[in-house]
Amino acid sequence: MLKGIKLRLYPNKLQQDQLWQMFGNDRFVWNQMLAMMNERYKNNKKLPFLSKFKLDCLLKPLKQEYPFLKKSDSSSLQVVNASLNQAWKNFFSDKTGKVGKPRFHSRKYLKYSYTGKSVVQVIGKRYLKMPKLGYIKTSKTNILKDTKIKRYTVVLEPTGKYYLSLQVEAKTVEKFKQTGRRVGIDVGVADLAILSNGLKYPSFDSSYYEKKATNWQRRYSRRRHLTKLLCLQDKNRKALNPRSLDSFSNWQKAQRAKAVYQAKIAFQRKDYLHKLTTHLVKQYDVIVIEDLKVKNLQKNHLAKAIANASWSMFRQMLEYKCQWYGKKLIAVDPKNTSRICSKCGYNSGEKPLDIREWTCPKCQAHHDRDINAAINILNKAKPVL
Repeated sequence: MLKGIKLRLYPNKLQQDQLWQMFGNDRFVWNQMLAMMNERYKNNKKLPFLSKFKLDCLLKPLKQEYPFLKKSDSSSLQVVNASLNQAWKNFFSDKTGKVGKPRFHSRKYLKYSYTGKSVVQVIGKRYLKMPKLGYIKTSKTNILKDTKIKRYTVVLEPTGKYYLSLQVEAKTVEKFKQTGRRVGIDVGVADLAILSNGLKYPSFDSSYYEKKATNWQRRYSRRRHLTKLLCLQDKNRKALNPRSLDSFSNWQKAQRAKAVYQAKIAFQRKDYLHKLTTHLVKQYDVIVIEDLKVKNLQKNHLAKAIANASWSMFRQMLEYKCQWYGKKLIAVDPKNTSRICSKCGYNSGEKPLDIREWTCPKCQAHHDRDINAAINILNKAKPVL
């Protein structure tokens, strides 16, 4: 069974310099290979794009021409070629015109990373041995016990923290006990999960840290704008030592502070969803949800609220946890779940979102809009149960 594990890294100064070199090497190889393939495509569009094997063969002469590439883990450069090859495949196979050609990578991008497939060894409780980095301090490695590391990604977040994301092959986890219970779940904005048995779980409230992040975003924008004006002033005056953006630290401090609060929101939201989905999978053997197209729903006025509720992440967690722990997840057609009376099946038509409770005109049953929808979702799955 494949699992994803994320650990914090604590590189020393030399290792940080090495990581920056490897981030830059990955970007350099991507841009070099892309420039070559763009020129090839421009000269003759009928020529097939180069396969990953052929791109890997070009790495050897590229390393001879640019010796600094030898400082990177060789498998990470091969992963770059694989990603570029897949990007071209997506471009040529797309029939909708929505997928464009691969683009060059800029060094101004705030998130730096590289991915490798070489051997990573666990050394004691707090250290890993990684290619080109040697022994590097990390958070506790107990979680890696009885696992085999298949792939790793080192990431430098905008907060300035380093993380190691691992894809590992782990033993099959112990199944949860069968409870014999079934439940339908309707997702919402104010309440993330509304269950057919009447229970409601609220959405994650990120308002506190969002206000902090918004305030720092304003400071960052103001400081960066002022910094640009000062740099332009030096340029117009033809100063002997003109200042650049990197000469000023205040806007960079604001950028990091904003990133810290945004990271807090993301981590806390993910933690909340993990706890909620694990609880649901423990309590119910069969979970029925709507097969929603979240991307389409995010085009209306509720887009921000839906994104904050993280419906897609909620479903994704339910899917893999049900698979891990021996439970069943069913996705049904969401059509008319809010319109049909769960008692008699009468369709009372479309209702505005501000109507939270309604009475069926046929059987006079009084419904909570969301609980009624959750019951209908569960009823739709009965033919396949």
